[in-house]
Amino acid sequence: MLPEGLIWWVTAIELPALAGLLALVLKMRETLAAEKLDAMRSFASVAAVRELEQRLVSHLLRIEAKLDTTALKTESLTRRVP
Repeated sequence: MLPEGLIWWVTAIELPALAGLLALVLKMRETLAAEKLDAMRSFASVAAVRELEQRLVSHLLRIEAKLDTTALKTESLTRRVP
């Protein structure tokens, strides 16, 4: 059997301390998740993302046009070769 002093220590000190520590960890976890979400929302505005998307699409269209031109030139050259 456990000594009476040890049982008192566990029930009076350890259990409340562990419960408080668990509550603190859970609260910090919620706070961290909220901060991460806020950081993701404020990292890039919708307007900035749209502008970036337009710029990327514009560049990709220019690249595609250049590839098409090169493909047409290559095709015309291969037709000339007997």
